[in-house]
Amino acid sequence: MSKASFIASLLQQGRFVEKYKEAGNSMLPLLKSNQPVSLEPITDDSELTVKDIVFCKVKGNYYTHLISAIRTRNNQVEYQISNNHGFVNGWVKRKNIFGKVVKIW
Repeated sequence: MSKASFIASLLQQGRFVEKYKEAGNSMLPLLKSNQPVSLEPITDDSELTVKDIVFCKVKGNYYTHLISAIRTRNNQVEYQISNNHGFVNGWVKRKNIFGKVVKIW
């Protein structure tokens, strides 16, 4: 099990994750490479909005990226996931968003 899939499983169990680190510069200047963040698990009551930073899975890859748009398609809400430089990773359903960044260390 990869580190990211382990973190996803913790969040799916409703566990808060403190000081998760992810390498890469795609979220600069909001997040630096390996800058710790705290992740709150997504529940049915969680509000997700454009510009939220979320931990999610898009096309088999895990990212800590932005929600850049929200749409309803076939009576289901979908979230567009992008980095902070305008690159769109794709659209996901809520079940593929595991956590929301609530603190940047």
